[in-house]
Amino acid sequence: MSSNSVVLLLGSNIDNPENNIKTALIQIENKVGQIYQKSKLIITEPVEFDSYNNFCNIAIQIKTQFSPIRLLDALKQIEVEMGRVQDSSYFEEYRDRIIDIDIILYNSLKFISKRLIIPHSRNLLQRDFAKGIISEVR
Repeated sequence: MSSNSVVLLLGSNIDNPENNIKTALIQIENKVGQIYQKSKLIITEPVEFDSYNNFCNIAIQIKTQFSPIRLLDALKQIEVEMGRVQDSSYFEEYRDRIIDIDIILYNSLKFISKRLIIPHSRNLLQRDFAKGIISEVR
């Protein structure tokens, strides 16, 4: 089975965000695949919603055997296990979150389904904070 190169973007802005990122990184390595590169950890203001809580963000590159949908399911499970209740698609708006893990790139794949779009164009092309740290791991 071949290994897939994937870029993920992680963010957290409640309940000790830096610790949440560290916990998520451990869970990703234990359940999803090996981390090959990490960007610097950055602190950013919320984007597209108002909150007093700043985000802690990091981009990583992993190697995984998982298909895109299996990877999405595994990442969503990590989010739930860490205490995330629902994602923005449920509420139709962004909210504070204990952890958010987005699939940005998966090899050079272009993939569109109801649950997942790769590449994640909003983070890859539109959000300056994300573009900077993603470029560190590509």
